[in-house]
Amino acid sequence: MEHDDKDAQSSLAGYQRKYLRGLAHPLKALVQVGQSGITEALLKAVELALHDHELIKVRLQRPEDKKSSARDLAQRTGAELVGLVGHTVILYRRSEDDPKIQLPSR
Repeated sequence: MEHDDKDAQSSLAGYQRKYLRGLAHPLKALVQVGQSGITEALLKAVELALHDHELIKVRLQRPEDKKSSARDLAQRTGAELVGLVGHTVILYRRSEDDPKIQLPSR
């Protein structure tokens, strides 16, 4: 399996990432990044969504560089970048208090 720089700091294995992408498939984007880009208000909304759901989709509106925007969002919210499908970023952050998603292990 190929690894790029985003996998270097990831704590998720490839099969776990694939599992989460499967879970995310039917989800709708809970947060939209608008013209203003990644603002403090947007980060708060992503934080809240991650706290409530663990696995979320964030829709990017015409980003200049969607890969760096996706990495930036993940890094600034302490989430794992699970995937980028079109302009939709899939983020996962395990809940400390009440984990809802049981990741597979090998």
